[in-house]
Amino acid sequence: MTKARYLETSINEDLANKMVFVAGPRQVGKTTMAKSLLDRAAHGRYFNWDNRDHRREIRRSAWPAEASLVVLDELHKWRGWKSWIKGEFDVHHDRIKFLVTGSARLDIYRSGGDSLQGRYHHYRLHPFTFAEIERPGHTVSIGDMDHELAFTTDLPRATVDILMQFGGFPEPFLAQSPRTLRRWQKERLDRVLLEDIRDLEEVRAISQVQVLADLLPERVGSPLSLNSLREDLDASHRAISHWMDILDRLYYSFRILPWTSKHVRSLKRMPKLYLWDWSEVPSEGARFENLVAVHLLKFCHFIEDSEGHRVELRYLRDRAGHEIDFLVTFDGKPWFAVETKLSANRIDPSYRYFKDRLEIPRTYQVTLEDNRNALVNDVQIIPAHVFLSALA
Repeated sequence: MTKARYLETSINEDLANKMVFVAGPRQVGKTTMAKSLLDRAAHGRYFNWDNRDHRREIRRSAWPAEASLVVLDELHKWRGWKSWIKGEFDVHHDRIKFLVTGSARLDIYRSGGDSLQGRYHHYRLHPFTFAEIERPGHTVSIGDMDHELAFTTDLPRATVDILMQFGGFPEPFLAQSPRTLRRWQKERLDRVLLEDIRDLEEVRAISQVQVLADLLPERVGSPLSLNSLREDLDASHRAISHWMDILDRLYYSFRILPWTSKHVRSLKRMPKLYLWDWSEVPSEGARFENLVAVHLLKFCHFIEDSEGHRVELRYLRDRAGHEIDFLVTFDGKPWFAVETKLSANRIDPSYRYFKDRLEIPRTYQVTLEDNRNALVNDVQIIPAHVFLSALA
C-alpha cells in the first residue's frame, strides 16, 4: 500500500491559498500524513505543542525565512490558538502554508463563533478502508446524485476479512497480530479516557465513563437508549448524554440519526451507535455493519470536505419496525440505501416498503460471506469487497 493517504492531494491543493485543519481519531495517522506532506515540500518545519522547545518557537513565530509548509500538531491544547493562528495567517499567508492537525477539539472550536471563516478548509482523516488499501490513488468526485458508484470486481475479498479482524487503524492493521491489536486497543482507550478527556474538559466521574465505554460495543448497530444506559450506570440522563457527546467528539464512537419524512413515521430521536474501531465489536454481524458504517461515513465526509456537497449518513426505521441499516442522502434527498447481511439468503422486505414511499434511486444489500452479484426486485445484492471498492 502506498504511503500517501487519500486526503493528501486535496490538502496540497487547498494549501495553495488557505490554511488546512485536519482532525480525526487518536492514532489514525494525522501526524504521519503531515510529515509525509512535509517530505514532499521544498521547505518546511514540524512543530508539536507538547514539546517545550516547539512551544517557545510557536509563541515567537519562529518561521523559516523561505516559503515553507509549517505543520502545527496538537495546537488545540493552547487555549488561545484560534485567534493566534488567524493573526499569523493574515500576516504570513503569502509565504507560509499552515497545516494544523489535532484531536476532535478542532471540531469543537469549529462549532463556535468562527473568526477564521474563509481562511481555512477542514478535513476529517479516517482509518484505512478497503478502497484506500486496494485502490491507492483512487479518488471520488461527485457532481450530483445521478452519480453511479464505480464498482471493481477483481479485488481480493481477503482484505475485508483482515479489516474485520484487525480494524482499519494503521498500527494493528499493518501488524495483523492479535497480540498487537489487544495491546493497542487497551492503550488507545486508556489515552482517550485518561488523557484526552482531561484535556477536553473537567469530568469528575472518569471511572463511570470507562464503564460506559465498556458497555458500548454490545450496543453497536442498535438504536441507542440513553435511559437504558442511565439505569445500567445509575447516573442521570444529563450525565449520560454529556459523556456520550464527549466520546463522540473524541472520535471513540459516533451516532447516526434516522431519516425523517412525512411519508414514514420514523423514530425521530433514537440514533444508532457505532465505534470508530469496529474490531472492538464482539458480534460478527454487528461488527460487519459497523465496518460498513465507517466506510460510508468516510465516503460522506470526503465528499463534504473536498467537494462541499451536503452528504449525510442516516438510517431508516419506522414505528412499525421496518428498518434499513443505512441511507446516504445528497443535498437533503435520498441517494442510496444499504442493508448489511452476513449472507444473501433473501431480500429484506423493508426495501420495498421504504423504496416505494421515499423514491430511493438505488438500493444495495451488501453481504460478507457470499460472492453473489445480482439484481433482485430492484435491489442489487453485492459482495462486500465489490461494494466497498467504490467508496473513498
